[in-house]
Amino acid sequence: MSRKPLSLALSIAVAVSALAAAHAGELVGPGVISTGLQETSAAISPDGHTLYFMRSDFAEKDDTILVSHQRDGHWSTPEVAPFSGQWHDSEPALSPDGKRLFFVSNRPPHPGDASVTAEMNGQHFAGTHLWYVEQQADGRWGEPVHVDGAHNDGAMIYNPSVAANGDVYFSAHRADSGKLYQIYVARRTGQGYAAPERVDLGDVDHNRMDPCVDPQQRFVVYAGNEGDSLGSADLYIAFRDAGGHWGKPVHLDGGVNSPSLENAPSLGHHFGELYVSSNRQAEMRFPKNRDDSASLQRRLEAPLNGSRNLWLFDISDVLKAHGIDH
Repeated sequence: MSRKPLSLALSIAVAVSALAAAHAGELVGPGVISTGLQETSAAISPDGHTLYFMRSDFAEKDDTILVSHQRDGHWSTPEVAPFSGQWHDSEPALSPDGKRLFFVSNRPPHPGDASVTAEMNGQHFAGTHLWYVEQQADGRWGEPVHVDGAHNDGAMIYNPSVAANGDVYFSAHRADSGKLYQIYVARRTGQGYAAPERVDLGDVDHNRMDPCVDPQQRFVVYAGNEGDSLGSADLYIAFRDAGGHWGKPVHLDGGVNSPSLENAPSLGHHFGELYVSSNRQAEMRFPKNRDDSASLQRRLEAPLNGSRNLWLFDISDVLKAHGIDH
């Protein structure tokens, strides 16, 4: 007797449940937010009811910022954010008060300019400058504002993260980055943003990207490989002492990391919540339920197919172990 293939929804639910149990995490919006495409860079509103994120093709040449709203415990079908959809827009990040949303884009910095391009190792590609939109009195976002400053030098600024005082952390390849990417901070001043300072997390032989800074700048979570990564990139956390010095990065445990790629961390609206992008997959066992062409297509287009999806983890125990409890 042949076995009837499981429905797509049931297949996703079974796979998600098994994988989440193994990694102590929760897939965000299976089939709605997390799909068979690439989803990264979650930015959650202070009330936890609105989620901005990036969706792209596998080559990440077509990046767009989407928004979804939580209603009755479920995420709505994402829509293109009102300020996105024409340019290579990526990596949204909300200020802690939710009144500004930062992102990076290749759109022309000023009227009449050409779109931004970057060059590295002889290759030319869509570059990025820093932008933000500000919340208006009616709750809608205003027009995008280009953030002028030296942080845009080289047109390779990625994954902004904003502290409560307005300082912006980001990753970039700059003159003092070595051969790889490092993390920088552009401090907000009365005249805009100061020239970026490299965050001292150790020697520059290790790749460090995608900073997620605590609003009080007590710690930073980032993606990289400090020599003990389980995969191509894992997540690490570094704590800052009372003198302003950063401690040695610590490999995050608790199921956050896996042999797959983990990157683009961001904090949730509850203490200890950490959103993560990961391309971890459901375990494939053989013999599988026999596919027909339709069921195969649906399964390969679903989340957990090797594309990056959004996951939610709890790192509160790690924070409390370092004296941070709120």
